[in-house]
Order: sequence, then structure tokens, then C-alpha cells
Amino acid sequence: MSYNPQQPGDNDSLQKKAKDHLWMHFTRQSTADNSNVPLIVKGEGHHIWDINGKKYFDGLAGLFVVNAGHGRKRISQAAAAQSEQLEFMPLWSYAHPAAIELADRLADYAPGDLNKVFYSTGGGEAVETAFKLAKQYWKLMGKPGKYKVISRQVAYHGTPQGALAVTGLPDIKEMFEPLTPGGVRVPNTNFYRAPEHGDDIEAFGLWAANRIEEQILAEGPNSVAAVFLEPVQNSGGCFPPPPGYFKRVREICDQYDVLLVSDEVICAFGRVGEIFACNAYGYVPDMITCAKGLTSGYSPLGATIISDRLYEPFASGDETFYHGYTFGGHPVSCAAALENLDIFEEEKLTDHVKENSPLFRAELEKLLDLPIVGDVRGDGYFFGIELVKDKATKETFNDDEAERLLRGFLSGALYDAGLYCRADDRGDPVVQLAPPLTIGPKEFAEIEQILRGVLTEGWSKI
Repeated sequence: MSYNPQQPGDNDSLQKKAKDHLWMHFTRQSTADNSNVPLIVKGEGHHIWDINGKKYFDGLAGLFVVNAGHGRKRISQAAAAQSEQLEFMPLWSYAHPAAIELADRLADYAPGDLNKVFYSTGGGEAVETAFKLAKQYWKLMGKPGKYKVISRQVAYHGTPQGALAVTGLPDIKEMFEPLTPGGVRVPNTNFYRAPEHGDDIEAFGLWAANRIEEQILAEGPNSVAAVFLEPVQNSGGCFPPPPGYFKRVREICDQYDVLLVSDEVICAFGRVGEIFACNAYGYVPDMITCAKGLTSGYSPLGATIISDRLYEPFASGDETFYHGYTFGGHPVSCAAALENLDIFEEEKLTDHVKENSPLFRAELEKLLDLPIVGDVRGDGYFFGIELVKDKATKETFNDDEAERLLRGFLSGALYDAGLYCRADDRGDPVVQLAPPLTIGPKEFAEIEQILRGVLTEGWSKI
């Protein structure tokens, strides 16, 4: 029987099929098997609807993805038109116009000499590509010992074996050990948890950057291939870079001949007010990894954008990068991305984010009057609200309390109140918000009111 998205089926039937056959990602299946799975059947603008017709504010843009908003028929139509003309062609020694046009456009957006685009189907694959290319590049440069990669504590960079080695979350790695060797960790930029620096955020940024130099020296510069950093670190709750941080990181990488990878799977395509977030913070990396907002989720696509320097060994002779994905640079996905970027430009979405981000922050900072809210941080349309047990001491919740607060109450209560967002404890407990880039002051106030009610109730339960 064919599936009709306009008539997805009755809730009871779908719930049974889900429990019988669907294995969800990053989901505690025992919980899903013992209760109904939220079934989302429609999206329009800033909102989504469940199978029972209830409307929710999409406070996470799906998963930091639907930047242009739901229900953009012109993106769907562009994808359909491409599918009718050429539904598939790999980029294995062949090419198609949509991949070429999109690569040209991404190179125009990227800073410096980042002119080559290698496609994948998602962010983890884009990071995997960057990791493998860094290792091969250094071998071709006569430095085969440079294979290690430095990233930050609690940072998430994907789940493929290589990307998982870059990831700084021990709990999601231990079951898959041994991983690809070479992953090394340095402190992140959580200023809220850096009391020794007082109010001097610039001094803290310099301290955090210098830990990268310290780690390079500890490992030996001839063994370190690359540093992987998100412009605003997602996991742990939206850690923005302190002023001067990336300037110093770039200096360190240049000094010790280490590549700098800007992992912009979340931060690119307007999330912090620029197409590429490195432009917002004034640094030029050697590679950019991106995905998610590239198509606003209308079709899967990722990309690794590479500097001329890294491409040079492959530009002549017989060297080949033996790496690729069947669906990387898929014609339908590239067509969707091109239309998505047209919308960004026509509606000036990056300018909209820059203009309205201070208003969004101000609305969320109203929540600081609640005893459970310790910190509000982030940038653009990407904010985290850290929850604490004691504001004066910044004492966090123990594991049992965090379990009861986040999974036992907050996640469900926020959803029931009409806000789809993220309550996360990879690090200290936070609520994360990354809505579609089309929202404005009216929606900011709506989000604040929902959060206020649910967080007040959550505090009373703790």
C-alpha cells in the first residue's frame, strides 16, 4: 500500500508499527516502547503539528536544520523539477549542473582561498571527510606522523568512527571503543564555568586558546594534523567564542603548521547571522564542514569546503582522494540547496538574524529572575539556558536530579506546553533554542512565556 503524506494513517496503527519496527536515533527505546511516540505530520513556517492536530512552536528548527522555515513550496518544487529531469548521478568521475552551480556558490560565500567543495550527505560525513583529507594531506607533504586531531571537551562532531574520535563526549564513545586513534581534547569556552577569570572574558578567551598551543606542544607538533572547532559549540549548551579567541587559535595553528577546521554543521547558513560563521568571528579556516541549513532540511546534503592549499597536491599528477559517498552531491539535494540559498538572499535572512538577535537574547534573559536559571548564552538565533540548583554558587544538579528534571519532566512539559526544543545534559543541564531564522519579536515573547511557566513548575518539583 502506498503512503500518502496527506493521510498518514491513524495514531494507534502507527504507534504499533513504530514500537514493532522503528529504532529511533539517540533514543532510549525502552521509554519509547512503553509510551506513545510523538508523531509529527505537518510543518508550516515556524510551527509543526502532531497527528492529533495540536500545534507546536518549532524552537529547534527540527534539529538546527529548517533555517528557512517549514512549508517552502518553492524548495519542494525545485527538488521535484530536478527529480523529473535527472533524479540521480554520482560524482564519481562524472558531474551534473546542480552540483557545479552549488559548489561555485558555496566557494563565493566562503572566506579566503576556500574554493573546493567535496559533497557528502550530512554533517558527520563532512567531518569524516575533513579528518581523512587532513591525514592524507600531511602524508603527501612528507609528514606522515601528523594524524592527531584536537577538539574541545563536550564537543559533538558526529558519529562515524573518525568523527566520533573528534567528538569530546565520553558517554557516547565508550561503547564503540577502540576508535580511530588520534583524538585529543582541550577546554571549551564555557565562560560561566570559568570563575577564576572573573569578568574578564577576553583573558579567558586567550587562556582557552592557549590550551590548544599547550596540547600541540604536549603531543608534539609533528603529530598533530588539525584542530576541529565549532564557531559556537553546541553540546554543553551554546558556548560562543570569547573576543580574540579565534584570532589566537589561527595564530597557533599557523605557528605549528596545524590545519584549522571550522565545523559549521550547525552554525552555517544564517544561524549566527552569516552564511558561514567564521565570517562572523573574523577568521579564515583551512576547511569548513557544513550540512543541515544548507538545504533547510528539504533534502539531505553536507559539504566540506577546502582551501587551495589543501587541494594543491591533488591538482596535478596522479594523486587521488580515495573517499566518497554514493549520494554525496545528489542532484535533488543540490537543487533544493540552490533554491534555499535564493530565499536567504531574497529575504535577507542573515540580516534579519543580526538585527533581531539582541531582542531574542533580551527576551530570554528575562528568565534570569527564576531561581533555576543560571545563565543565558549564545549568539544569533542559537541560545542555551543553563539550569542550576543554586544560583549563588552555580551548583548544578546531580545525575539523579538531572534525570528527573530533564527526562522526567522538562522535555515532556515543554512539548505539552506547545514548544518543541531541546533539554539536554551533555555537560550541565541546559535548554537549547535554535528556531527557524524567520521568527521575530512576537515569537520571542511566546517562547519566553512558555519557558517561564514550565521552568517555574520544574523548580517546584526539584
